[in-house]
Amino acid sequence: MSEKIIDVWMQHPNLEFSNHEMFASLRRWNKTDVLTEAIPLEWTLAAMDQAGVDKSLACAWSSPNGYLISNEEVADLVQRLPDRFAGVAGADLSKPMEAVRELRKWVTEYGFKALRIVQWVWNLPPTDRLYYPLYAECVNLGIPVCLQVGHTGPLRPSETGRPIPYIDQIALDFPELQIVGGHIGYPWTTEMIAVATKHENVYIDTSAYSANRFPAELVEFMKRHGRKKVMFGTNYPMITPEKCLRDLNSLGMDDESRALFLSGNAERVFKL
Repeated sequence: MSEKIIDVWMQHPNLEFSNHEMFASLRRWNKTDVLTEAIPLEWTLAAMDQAGVDKSLACAWSSPNGYLISNEEVADLVQRLPDRFAGVAGADLSKPMEAVRELRKWVTEYGFKALRIVQWVWNLPPTDRLYYPLYAECVNLGIPVCLQVGHTGPLRPSETGRPIPYIDQIALDFPELQIVGGHIGYPWTTEMIAVATKHENVYIDTSAYSANRFPAELVEFMKRHGRKKVMFGTNYPMITPEKCLRDLNSLGMDDESRALFLSGNAERVFKL
């Protein structure tokens, strides 16, 4: 029987998202050009199937200049393939009450599983007051908030991704809020592990990193006291699921920690 795999951070991008100027550094690293057509859904499904990914959490992206990937686009994707995708909402931080009402709609009416705010897009640390109404609504709705931790690959400042003080302070202010820090927190991975250990409802996802690039301290955390704290993610299309998982066997995880990492923790935290 094949193992179950859930990807907790991916995008099915439109052409505007793929070609945005802030991703120029990622295109340089991946040796890719600006696209002339959007990535077909068939390519995204093929990438998932190649690595045996059963379900992906597809996220919307909000920004000060409007949505790069809209909640409507995500809802359409989930409606077309509900067995393969679940929705993660975006929100306009500049309109807090409207954002709260919109989040409530996407969760209660469309079944979205979480909220994602990518802090560096807004150049606002996640302790800014504009986030707090949304955190409170996440608690009311019983959904996690997904944030970015670590440096930024795109051409934006990295300060907003520091686990300490920001994630630590949010967890103190909202002890009931489930917080998922994506991109492992590098180069502050040890801080991210410390915050996830300290706070019952703080988690890490490994999106944007292949298994052969996981820091040693993160691998030990996944195998030992943090086995219920770390989830698999890709950040597709920036990196494919197959590349992320190619060297997973080399980490020496036992069956329980591997199953929790690949799907068990995601199923529990996102109520899948």
